Amino acid sequence: MTSIYAFILALHSTWRWVVLIIPIVSLFRFAYQKKKRLPFTPIDNFLKKAVIIAFYMQALMGIILYLLSPITQYFLTHFEIAVHLRQIRFFGMEHSSMMILAAIFLLIGGLKSKNADTYDRRFKILLIWFGLALLIVLSSIPWEFSPLTSRPSFRSF
Repeated sequence: MTSIYAFILALHSTWRWVVLIIPIVSLFRFAYQKKKRLPFTPIDNFLKKAVIIAFYMQALMGIILYLLSPITQYFLTHFEIAVHLRQIRFFGMEHSSMMILAAIFLLIGGLKSKNADTYDRRFKILLIWFGLALLIVLSSIPWEFSPLTSRPSFRSF
């Protein structure tokens, strides 16, 4: 394992917490703002952008990991065998596919919310699209407690 791979793997593992915390905080705020019929403020706009930027930074690290990982290299070079191996398939295909889908949902939500004609509609769009993206992310993380693809919650640098 190269040192750059180990570093990015640890950073990707640590940054996941930022990628989870910011959307959760944002969704709570958006729900509160919508419920109270409050206007879309610069803070809300900042949170919307923070969710997208944090996720896309994570995605960039993920792409680098995909290119460097011995697991994904094995998956790509031994596809017919690897597709039947749960952990190899998870990192070679499932994790990356679901994260791409989450990225698309974030992009759609961010763009659609810009064109919303009311604050209520803007919050509703963000709650739906960002909420779906968060659910996809939560279901596609190799959690420490997962019996199928267990990975540590924190990796050392």
